[in-house]
Formats: sequence, structure tokens, C-alpha cells
Amino acid sequence: MNLQILGCAGGIGGSGPYTTSMLIDDDVLLDAGTGLSLLSLEQLASIDHVFISHSHLDHVAGLALLMDAVFGKRSKPVTVHATAEVLHALKTHVFNWIIWPDFNTLPNAEQPSMQYHEMPAGSSLTLGSRTITSHAVNHTPGSVGYWVRAGGRGFLFTGDMASTPALWQDIGRQPGLDMVIVDCSFPNAEAELALISKHFCPASLMDDIATVPAHVGFFIYHLKPGQEAQIMAELGQSKYRIFKALQTGEQFKF
Repeated sequence: MNLQILGCAGGIGGSGPYTTSMLIDDDVLLDAGTGLSLLSLEQLASIDHVFISHSHLDHVAGLALLMDAVFGKRSKPVTVHATAEVLHALKTHVFNWIIWPDFNTLPNAEQPSMQYHEMPAGSSLTLGSRTITSHAVNHTPGSVGYWVRAGGRGFLFTGDMASTPALWQDIGRQPGLDMVIVDCSFPNAEAELALISKHFCPASLMDDIATVPAHVGFFIYHLKPGQEAQIMAELGQSKYRIFKALQTGEQFKF
């Protein structure tokens, strides 16, 4: 299984040029931010499944553009997987014929170019050799992270989140967990803003993951533009764990 980072920034204008989107092999997406713009039309048309962590614009804006780009170029619909709350938000606020066409009814309801699949927190889906399990996280209603594995190895993508002890209890000690891609959006000086917006700052992140085995690699994503260096410097003060900033274009094999 191959993981390619198309985008991992917490906004535009900073050191990371694209917002969250990650490609598994050539047919599965985790989130659909502006990182999709790195793919060719042929690559976009190869995407069969999109797993959405939550409904914020920086994670779903590319989904609308993806559907426009591949319309009429595929023989089967793109399947969008998410919780009921996230699917409701997409249907109501994005694919509503006001913000964007409803590709669930185009070219017609019998042969849509996009279909929805409700995936409650705690459920799993197997696609070939890959198994993707969702887990509820503390962010907006219906937010989840995804535990992705193949051949006994894998990674956890948390999506945006604040303290979620149950996540680490359930997945943090799973055999085969090689790495975690986790949100850390604000420096410690903005801990109150992080708490209100349900994101991590370095101090709250380090507290939350204290029980995760030291061999698990932690890659930080969703750094707010202009604050990347400060956040990573504060994480670098940890005596127990090494944190790395996730980079657009990185690839990992499992």
C-alpha cells in the first residue's frame, strides 16, 4: 500500500501550499482539499473512493472540483464515505445546485456520477487488501479519523481533532501501527483558541498521546500558515518523542 501526501496545510499562504488530501495507491482518497490540484485528469478519473473526515471547507473543496473534472469520464460513480452528519452537510451545503451541482443526480438519479455511503464511527470497509476503520474524534459533529492498514501494517490519519483519549486507547497500541498523521494547528500561546476550535496545540497533543508507544512515528499536519516553525519548535521540546512536519509530496509504503 502506498500513501502519497497531496496536501496537509492548515490553510493557504504558508509553507505548505495545499490543504488536506492524501492518495492511497491510485484509487482511494482521504479528504479532498486543494491538494487534489496536483493530480492529472487521468489520475483524478482513477479515484473510486473518497473518505471524508469532516465537512470543513479545507477538507472538501476539492471534492466539488473533482466531480466536475471527471464527469462523463468514468463508467461508475465515485463513492463518498463519511458519517451521517458529514454526508448531510455535503448534500445540504455543497452539492445543492446553489454552491455546486448535485452529482448524485447527474447525469440522472439512476446512473449518478457520485454516490454516498454512510460509514458510522467504529465501522470498517475492506477494499482489496486494504481495510479502513473510522473512529470518532473530538472536533465538529460527525468527525472521524481513519485507521488504514494492509498486510498487517498501516497508519492512522486523525483528521482535525482535540483531545480524544478513546482514540489512543483503541488504536494507539494496535499491532502494525507504523505512523500517526495528527493535527496540531496552533502554538501554545493560542491554547485557548485551540480548545475553542477543537484543535491541538503542542502541550495538549503531547498530553493526549502520552500512552502511545514510543516507536510509533508522529507526523504533524494542519499547521496554521505562518506559525509552522513555532509549532514544530515547541513540539521539538519533547524529551520522549520525535515529531516531524508532514510535507506535500511525501510518499510512504506499508
